[in-house]
Amino acid sequence: MPVYDFKCQDHGVFCELATMDDSSEPIACPTCGAMSARIIRLSPEIFKMDKDKKKAHELNERNQHEPAYSTLARREDDEEHSKGCGCTATLGKSKMFFTERGEKIFPTMRPWMISH
Repeated sequence: MPVYDFKCQDHGVFCELATMDDSSEPIACPTCGAMSARIIRLSPEIFKMDKDKKKAHELNERNQHEPAYSTLARREDDEEHSKGCGCTATLGKSKMFFTERGEKIFPTMRPWMISH
């Protein structure tokens, strides 16, 4: 069984074993017997985190199981794509040519680059 944190109003935080089914139920304080609600403790580093980093973590948590949109299966009514995200951009004609032996050449692009 997992250990959960609970907080008594008079005696503070204590830890108790509870089944996962009973994890949301209040438990009696071991000192006074008063019913105490479960709490979730957060690391102090979360509160000290930069605003942008915290926003990125929240976005990753929301999109963990299913992204809001994908460039592979783009939704036509999604307004995010009208802001120039690049997924709808069309590519120009390739400037690559092939020689008779099948080698690639780029007459107008990066003459110093060796083809493979």
